[in-house]
Amino acid sequence: MAMYDIAVIGGGPAGYVAAIKGAQLGGKVILFEKDVVGGTCLNRGCIPTKTYVMTAEYIEHIKGGAVRGIINNPETSVNMEQVVKYKAGVVKQLTDGVAALLRSNGVDVVKGVAKMVGETKIECNGTVYEAKNTILCGGSKAGIIPFPGVENKNVVTSDGILELTELPKKLVIIGGGVIGCEVATAFVNFGSEVTIVEMMPRLVANMDEEISKGIEKSLKKMGVKVLCNYKVEEIKDEAGKTYVVANGEKLEASKILLSIGRVADLECLGTLADRIKQERGKVVVDDYMRTTIPNIYAPGDINGRIMLAHPAFKMGEAAAACCMGKNVKADLSKVPSCIYTLPGAASCGLTEAQAKEQYGADVMVGRFPFNGNGRALASGAGEGFVKVIAEKKYGEILGVHMFGGDATEMISEASSLMAMEITVNEVADIIHSHPTFSEAFMEACADALGECIHLPAKKKK
Repeated sequence: MAMYDIAVIGGGPAGYVAAIKGAQLGGKVILFEKDVVGGTCLNRGCIPTKTYVMTAEYIEHIKGGAVRGIINNPETSVNMEQVVKYKAGVVKQLTDGVAALLRSNGVDVVKGVAKMVGETKIECNGTVYEAKNTILCGGSKAGIIPFPGVENKNVVTSDGILELTELPKKLVIIGGGVIGCEVATAFVNFGSEVTIVEMMPRLVANMDEEISKGIEKSLKKMGVKVLCNYKVEEIKDEAGKTYVVANGEKLEASKILLSIGRVADLECLGTLADRIKQERGKVVVDDYMRTTIPNIYAPGDINGRIMLAHPAFKMGEAAAACCMGKNVKADLSKVPSCIYTLPGAASCGLTEAQAKEQYGADVMVGRFPFNGNGRALASGAGEGFVKVIAEKKYGEILGVHMFGGDATEMISEASSLMAMEITVNEVADIIHSHPTFSEAFMEACADALGECIHLPAKKKK
């Protein structure tokens, strides 16, 4: 059997991008995928959840039409079978597109579970393939907490919640992270009674505290019950009903979403599992995505650095380039992260607390509320803000945090300018088109400097 330049195990965001990049650089590439190309992102994560949240947004617009003079019947309900069918159509179009891209680039694709059986050997479906370099893109799987009753038939993970064809009357979500908050946003608008149980003091605890507060407030406004500082003790059936017991309180549930994060899927390591260094269940890599075996790389969720699709793309590209003799690092210092709630949120860089911890008094913070932004008010989206954190001496932008407006789209401007080391002073001078949500970013930068035109003058100390 011919020797490949690159073998890629896993066809998710890191894997399919690595395969295509390797082929673009002239490599003979083979990709193994046990399910459908596109990975968690396209099949069970990013794309399906955003499709559901968009459906929820339609419902919000229908219910809010009356204030704009639209005469309609604002009562809504959903046909879950059609919701799932529409989502499946979106997913299929994208996964078919990825498959077509792989074909057009001459990548050989083999369906099946693939595992390493040597430094240059991969076994799949009983056949052994050889490659000079291997890129491990095993991705991740839903994490499970081993508390009593977790095996209950009404418990689903983030994989299963998006396949429900019957709307649960009472949905209890264990975990108030990104996935939990997005699913809550969708299902409360669909008509479920939703409760989030979070053991941390606040939702999405890794994000800036103001964003956490904004998301919690908006979820409660939609009707979601939010219980922070609650520890789940057990899940049990009693008198024909299922309950989540947390802090001694019994929460009735038709379905329970276990949403406590994802863990690396290490199955692809095969017989090399003892030789490839791991920490906390994740593969250790350097900035070039190399593992402790020089010709084996591990970009994406499997290394746990940042478990998001867009950094996985870049990690996959870097790994493929290195396989083909180039020296390419994956720079993950300016990676934006988004939450697709209603309204949405996005961040890049340090939180305010982190910046003050690292820089002390040498930090300036600027804010601009969307209720002062013309486009936001015209769109009925006055909730939220943009916050910019900068270093005083040189004006370096340390962090940008957005809640509301078009945050998940706007953050790309901020992260791009941060990557180019554009200062807060320079952003404040960039002309932004009017009226747009994006003006709020420029205004927040000006506010950090004490020069914002569209905010009341600050009292002089």
